[in-house]
Amino acid sequence: MGLFSNFFEKKKDDFNQVINVKSPISGKIIDIKNVPDAVFSQKIVGDGIAIEPTGNEIVAPVNGTIGTIFKTMHAFSIQSNEGIELFIHFGIDTVNLKGKGFKKFIQESNIVKVGDKIILLDLPFLKLNSKSIITPVVISNMEKIKSIKKYSGNTIAGKTTIMSIII
Repeated sequence: MGLFSNFFEKKKDDFNQVINVKSPISGKIIDIKNVPDAVFSQKIVGDGIAIEPTGNEIVAPVNGTIGTIFKTMHAFSIQSNEGIELFIHFGIDTVNLKGKGFKKFIQESNIVKVGDKIILLDLPFLKLNSKSIITPVVISNMEKIKSIKKYSGNTIAGKTTIMSIII
């Protein structure tokens, strides 16, 4: 029995797991390199994609646990059930709005499923009062990632796959 269990343990380690990240907001995917903030465009906080939003809800892009939600509600982290850490940051310099234009529906440490509503946006207000509404979606623990396939085109929150990650 020990021989076979060791054989299967090794096979399990060699297995590549694919995690499909859904869009946290409806809109159009843009290259992370085109985000008007060097922290994201130069991949300082991680690699991923960005979305030019058309929707007003930010939803869970993976099944997992909510991490930090900034007091200003412009950004939050989520850890997938597989251990992938995602950081979703609505807009650029939106921290300066001090929470105006955002309404939170979930708390830190809550367990969520893909599509669960996290933040409601006042999109017209945010368009008028933000440097940019481009929303980066980045993987902050890139050391766990073997590869990423990034998609393009239009997205529907909680429905469209924006990245396929192999761990």
